[in-house]
Formats: sequence, C-alpha cells, structure tokens
Amino acid sequence: MIDVESAITLFMAATVALAVGVYVVLDGFDLGLGMLFIAASGDSERDQMMNSIEPFWDGNETWLVLGGAVLLAMFPLAFSIILPAVYLPVIAMLLGLIFRGVAFEFRFKHQPRKRLWDLAFAGGSLVATFAQGVVLGTFLQGIPVNQGRYAGSGWDWTSPFSLMTGAALVVGYSLLGAAWLFWRTRGELQRKAGTWAPKLLAGLVLAIVMVSIWTPIMSESIARRWFTFPDALAFAPVPLLTALLVWGVLRTLSSSSTGGSPWPFVCTIGLFLLCYAGMAISIFPMLPPPSVTLFDAAATPASQHFLLPGLVLLVPIILWRTWLNYRIFSLRSESATGHDIDG
Repeated sequence: MIDVESAITLFMAATVALAVGVYVVLDGFDLGLGMLFIAASGDSERDQMMNSIEPFWDGNETWLVLGGAVLLAMFPLAFSIILPAVYLPVIAMLLGLIFRGVAFEFRFKHQPRKRLWDLAFAGGSLVATFAQGVVLGTFLQGIPVNQGRYAGSGWDWTSPFSLMTGAALVVGYSLLGAAWLFWRTRGELQRKAGTWAPKLLAGLVLAIVMVSIWTPIMSESIARRWFTFPDALAFAPVPLLTALLVWGVLRTLSSSSTGGSPWPFVCTIGLFLLCYAGMAISIFPMLPPPSVTLFDAAATPASQHFLLPGLVLLVPIILWRTWLNYRIFSLRSESATGHDIDG
C-alpha cells in the first residue's frame, strides 16, 4: 500500500515526466521545422513555414520551464546532481532557444538582414536540439554520485553515446517538422515535406536500433530490466508497436489520397512517446540513474504539501492555453482556406 507522501512524490515525478513529454512533442516539431528551414526554397516557403507555427512557438518552452521548476522545487537533490553534469549543453540549449526566438521576431521586422535571421533561426534550432539530445544521453548513461553530490567531470556529456543521442534527436525532431509541414502546408512545400520525411524516418529507425543495442550494453541495470522475466514482459510489445508506427508513417505519406493528412505527424509522435515511455520504464524509480531514487531525491513533505495545490491548479491552465492556441490557429486556417484543414 502506497502512503500519502509516496503518492505525492509519484505525482510530482509524473508531472515532471508529463511536462518534458509535452515539451518534446510541442517544441519538437517547432525545432525540427527550424532545422529544415535552410532546405526550403525562397522566402515564400520560409514564410509559409513560419506562419504554420506562429501560434505555438512562443508557448512551447512553457512546458520546459514547468518541468525544470518542478524538478528544482520537488526533487532538489536530483536537480543538484543532474545540472552540474550537463551545465554546458544546458547553456548551449538556452542560447540556441534565445537565438531562434530573436530570429523569429526580427525576421519579419528587419528585412535587410532577413537571410541572417534565417540562418540564426536554423542554427539556433540545431544547437538547441543537439544539446537536448546530449542531455538525454548523459542522463541515460548514468550520472556518478558520491555522498549525494555529482562525482563526475564537466565533460562527461562528451561521451560517444551522448553525442550519438544528440544526433539522433536532430533526426527525430526534423522528422516531426517534416510531418507537421506535410499536414499543415500546401503545394510545393508539402510535396517536399513528403520527400524529406521517409529519409528522416530511416535515420530515426537506425538511431532507435543503435540506442536499443547500446543502452543495455552500457547499463547492467537496464539490461536486467529488459531481459529478465517478468520485467521483460513490459517491453515485449515495443518492437511490434515501433514497426506498426513506422509502417503507419510510410503508408500515410505514400497514399495519394492523404495530402494534408495529420496521420504521419500522429504516428511520428507515437514513435517519440513510445521511446519516451520505454526510457521511463527502464530507469524508474531512479532520478537520476543509476543510484538515486526519486524518493531519495524528493523534497521534504512540508515543501511538497505547500507546492501541491498550486501545481494542481497550474497544469490544467497551461494545458488549456496550449489547446486554445491550437484552436485559434485552426479557426484562422479554416477562415483563410474555406474548409477545415484538420480534415
């Protein structure tokens, strides 16, 4: 039987996981579109790409801030261990997000330097995405801890595994961006997105295979969980579900009747969520792995009780704002095209 304090701790951990997961989905296609920016032909296509994300891009980072704030407030020990291990990639990520944010605004307002802002938007997206992948790889490979403090160096994030996960996330976010463009744009840009997506999907599948092989070799605890009965039963459907989602992306992209279809985007999100869920199951209840549990890292019960009511109120408000942005964009698009672009 789980006691009240443990239940609150699990709820807080689930909130962090939710915030990070929603951020990956929402800002993933946003960053992916930014990295595809250079591949577009001319200002007209780039304007079309920008307009497709205009209602969303400035609110997506809200989920990243929420996840970081809850981690700091509710799991201070985990925060104090994780952050020193990834100081430099986190700084790079923040600088990348700042660059792309400034570029987004100034691109429309400072026409003489439009090409410079295009490069800043694409470069900031690439740096932020790669840095996020490096942070993920560093977290997965395990963070050394000694007496409750980070025991590694400031360069542990430069391991081959972390750099590989950084490159994998670049490919994955680019696929999300291409699937979004296939859904939300028309004409030549949509056709290009339909040709980019299968190539990026092949890269993502290769990355998933590499991570799936490398991770259990690198971590004995994860290997035991993946291949020891009965824990292995939780992972048994993963290869089949992955194959089905990959087939779904390819099938909906290749069908001649699915122009503007949301299903490639939906299936790609499914791939991300499947990988994310697999990672969470692999390391639970470690925060961070391999030696600190989320119960060890949790704040005092008094702190949790103090912050819980505000968090319960805040999360639905952020969810409502995100949904409202989407609905406003849909209504604008319907008004402009004369039909429901959601299909």
